Amino acid sequence: MRLVTIKRRADFLRVRGGARASSLSFALECKPRDSAIGPTVEPPIARFGFTVTKKLGNAVVRNRIKRRLREAVRHSASPYCQPDFDYVVIARAAALARPFTDLKGDLVVALKKVHAKGQPRRAQVSD
Repeated sequence: MRLVTIKRRADFLRVRGGARASSLSFALECKPRDSAIGPTVEPPIARFGFTVTKKLGNAVVRNRIKRRLREAVRHSASPYCQPDFDYVVIARAAALARPFTDLKGDLVVALKKVHAKGQPRRAQVSD
């Protein structure tokens, strides 16, 4: 899967307030993208942003967490994400030590939760 990332702060802020699902290793927020916002990609493709705060460690630790989350998205998100949505993955400390297969499984469950019809804005991913 080709991964298109969100880079501008305004795009990250726009996703706030959308559907949300949480797991031990991250929180996932998503919101449909306006046609006037974002790059024009043909065919339309989902965009992902990754947030790792300084509370989680130094730059080496933060980059490792971000690489793991990016790879989990690359491997397992494509059948479950929607093409004209923006997603923000907010890392938690458990993302560093969690087994990669569990990380991918959490992502799949979170993507299904945020796109479930009639689901509340905040959904918990049970472990």
